[in-house]
Amino acid sequence: MAEAKDETSHKGRIARAWAFLWRPSARIPALALVIIGGIGGILFWGAFNWALELASTETFCISCHEMRDNVYKELQGTIHYSNRSGVRATCSDCHVPKEWIYKVMRKIAASNEIFHHLMGTIDTPQKFEAHRFELATNVWKSMKATDSRECRNCHAKGSMNPHKQSEAAKIMFDPSTSALTCIDCHTGIAHKLPEEPEEPKKN
Repeated sequence: MAEAKDETSHKGRIARAWAFLWRPSARIPALALVIIGGIGGILFWGAFNWALELASTETFCISCHEMRDNVYKELQGTIHYSNRSGVRATCSDCHVPKEWIYKVMRKIAASNEIFHHLMGTIDTPQKFEAHRFELATNVWKSMKATDSRECRNCHAKGSMNPHKQSEAAKIMFDPSTSALTCIDCHTGIAHKLPEEPEEPKKN
């Protein structure tokens, strides 16, 4: 009997709180509610974007030892990390879109990576190497699907000077290669190329 009364009282409190949130109050002017709601919305939006940007920093990316001890170490030995111009690409420059909607979609997809981090799927160098081919091909497929969108944030074909490029690089200006995208030729530009798994032997 007492339990039923407690449950009824609890439901009553929830109903009153819900009604307070959704019904205009006679004691608080409508304009004040609009202003309070607007300020609350701005604070929420600011906090959300702040968290989104924080989760896109290199410091955040390498806070997981899987990234710090494997791919980040490899990046440090490449031209994307240290070069004559001093312009350095960070993790998010290559792996997080700059456009807001695509960035949010990428962050939602990253929840799968958090799951694998918690499960310890690649928490040792040996496990990482075992999954390297799968991880790399997933990134390449994604980059190919977006026409290497993140590469183009820094590398604009229209700004390239073919006269200052090697003969091999000039292939980018050949009309026959127009269907190709950056990642078709530039796998392994920032990280070690994986070894392709061996085909199972047929009896």
